[in-house]
Amino acid sequence: MSSVREIETAVSNLSRRELLAFRDWFAGFDAATWDQQFAEDVSAGNLDTLADEAIRDLRQGRCRDL
Repeated sequence: MSSVREIETAVSNLSRRELLAFRDWFAGFDAATWDQQFAEDVSAGNLDTLADEAIRDLRQGRCRDL
């Protein structure tokens, strides 16, 4: 299985039980992938500007409780 089209075909042929298992697996896989990318972005300093802006807004009273 080497292409998106092949994966789509395989997924569309899953039984209901297999599809539920695949959804659970994919949700965990997707979350772990996102967490890894976020951690890499933090380590690389890619979010520093946003963090600095948020801290500045907080200190200047531009934040409110929801």
